[in-house]
Amino acid sequence: MRNHSVVSEFILLGLSADPQIQALLFVLFLVIYLLTLMGNLMLLLVIRADSHLHTPMYFFLGQLSFLDLCHSSVTVPKLLENLLSEKKTISVEGCLAQVFFVFATGGTESCLLAVMAYDRYVAISSPLLYGQMMNRQLCMGLVWGSWSLAFLDALINILVALNLDFCEAQNIHHFSCELPSLYPLSCSDVSASFTALLCSSLLHFFGNFFLIFFSYVRILSTILRISSTTGRSKAFSTCFSHLTAVIFFYGSGLLRYLMPNSGSTQELIFSLQYSVVTPMLNPLIYSLKNKEVKAAVRRILRKCV
Repeated sequence: MRNHSVVSEFILLGLSADPQIQALLFVLFLVIYLLTLMGNLMLLLVIRADSHLHTPMYFFLGQLSFLDLCHSSVTVPKLLENLLSEKKTISVEGCLAQVFFVFATGGTESCLLAVMAYDRYVAISSPLLYGQMMNRQLCMGLVWGSWSLAFLDALINILVALNLDFCEAQNIHHFSCELPSLYPLSCSDVSASFTALLCSSLLHFFGNFFLIFFSYVRILSTILRISSTTGRSKAFSTCFSHLTAVIFFYGSGLLRYLMPNSGSTQELIFSLQYSVVTPMLNPLIYSLKNKEVKAAVRRILRKCV
């Protein structure tokens, strides 16, 4: 940080100032975090242990579970700490580090959801060539590309944000550090950082959303050409879990970053949805109605018994 930046730490005002409500929230979010860890680790273990799930679809699903573990762990531990602490502070450097990793993990998940949409399109439109087209080399390249693009995007945003100066205001009306929450606290010009954030949102997130939308248009046109009702139903069912995950992620994440920063209840709810709740729900979304995952769990349990 620059030498003339006066503020060395921020105060995260969080979700409530009432100690009793804070205690209840601590228990609630601790349970959610533990369920997130257990659910995603269990899904990773099942995918790793059962050879029937060694397919591109479940390879990408394993990556999504790992991402959800990372994304949740960036914000929830600090949230839990602040709910128990009277001094709800975070250093400027720690705050910017949190911003970086929220960007990096969230951006990677955005790319990965677009990759998974393409995977579903190939599986439905060319089932006989699916294994050949979605080979291991391509899958690894798509995953590494997702991570690289997201980290590059996060690095650009954080390098521009490092030029911001914070002189007096310290209170962040949020439970975690997010770039839009820092703009009202800056005593320097935020236009460069805001422009970088806007461009990355338009190019990165909306670009991925367009790829997902285009993939589902092609998927829908392919499904409508299937003559049998059973075939259509099976094709739709393979996309249901992914489509649900996309709605949860984009429905809350994009709304949070596009709405004006005000510290409102609605803003906090959107942030909680994509950073705390969605990582817990994804393993349930992909396992409750997934016969292959259920069968894999039964096979593993039989081996253990």
